[in-house]
Amino acid sequence: MKTRRALMRGLSWLFMVLLAAPPSLIAQQSGQEAPVFKQEELDQILAPIALYPDSLVSQILIASTYPLEVVQADRFAKQNTSLKGDALTKALESQSWDPSVKSLVNFPQVLTMMSEKLDWTQKLGDAFLAQEKPVMDTIQSLRAKAQAAGNLKTTQEQKIIVEEKIIRIEPASPQVIYVPAYNPTVVYGAWPYPAYPPYYYYPPGYVAARSAFWFAGGVALGAAWGYAWGNTNWRGGSVNYNYNQNININTNINRSKYATTLPANAQGNWQHNPANRQGVPYNNQAVAQKYNQASPSQQVQARQAYRGYTGSALTPNEQQQAQQAQQSRQQQQSTQQAQQQQTAQQAQQSRQQQQTTQQAQQQQKAQQAQQTQQARGGTGQYGGGADRSETGGSRGGAFQGVDRGGSSAQAASQRGSASRSSSGGGGSSRSAGGGGARSGGGRR
Repeated sequence: MKTRRALMRGLSWLFMVLLAAPPSLIAQQSGQEAPVFKQEELDQILAPIALYPDSLVSQILIASTYPLEVVQADRFAKQNTSLKGDALTKALESQSWDPSVKSLVNFPQVLTMMSEKLDWTQKLGDAFLAQEKPVMDTIQSLRAKAQAAGNLKTTQEQKIIVEEKIIRIEPASPQVIYVPAYNPTVVYGAWPYPAYPPYYYYPPGYVAARSAFWFAGGVALGAAWGYAWGNTNWRGGSVNYNYNQNININTNINRSKYATTLPANAQGNWQHNPANRQGVPYNNQAVAQKYNQASPSQQVQARQAYRGYTGSALTPNEQQQAQQAQQSRQQQQSTQQAQQQQTAQQAQQSRQQQQTTQQAQQQQKAQQAQQTQQARGGTGQYGGGADRSETGGSRGGAFQGVDRGGSSAQAASQRGSASRSSSGGGGSSRSAGGGGARSGGGRR
């Protein structure tokens, strides 16, 4: 019995410890960690790019893990629109960015989207680092939804290829890529997660066309696309890498210097390079530990540069642009706050006016009801009572205008009253009121 009690006591203590322990600690001890993003969040994040061509999707997924470099590349592309060919290659070779980021210089529209939607870009990168296979599977699931809704078809800009439930999207011409623009709430059919509406981005010049897709002009594959070394491995749920890819597009890239950051033999699954992260914090603890998260001071510096503040990660020109962007954001926030206050004041004034109008209407109704009540009961209660002081003593007089026996009867009555008056003083007072009335009554 004592042994059994001791065992039960020990189990009780163990149960209490398990209840008090944080869920994350239990997950780590069991070797299983809760996913960073739920499925509805993955759908929300991937909706804007799931229908892009495969080759472009792979570069975007890799580049999203380096958000600070994406911002810098976007600024570079805007400042160097005239650079082409060898001049562009030389300029890009001088940058330390990841090849995927350099490849997107070929698509300024995509860089602008990723730079302007920084919160989305970082979520995309965090999801890809922590849940690579679920990300790849979600893209396929979204493509299947768009196809089932009748919105994903082969066009003159793109080819839709289905191989054993795997949907690939390829450019119609191998030398030109069209980047589609679409409304995610339309192209995928009824969106199943109202609490997680999809991200979206409409480029300048976007036109809501009758069809589900809108294509701007095609983008020719130039020198920057020589850095596009990622490939989608849909069945394996990963992105593969080959730095010998697209050599025919650009032969001036020193590919050997990237060999140390790429898989063995320059081919295989893509590998994240934390150095290109430039201290931007990882969203997931396990991922941070895997890539040896930077020190707190480096994280602060990276966050400042990432959010547009000044810092050593930016050049003086970029610092000035960051300050201007920050001032612009502050002005927008001030304008929005002023508009919100004005709207709130107008709403309050409208409510006050409605209340004043309602009170006036209620008072008017109350006055009308009182007047109606007075009109109904006033004649018998007030009008007659006020009249009694004048007519109460001459009820007979009220009928004087009615000929009920002729004026002779009235004259006789008056003569009778006069004769009684001469007999005594008391009869005089009665004849003035009641006598006359009785005389008239005798006449009836």
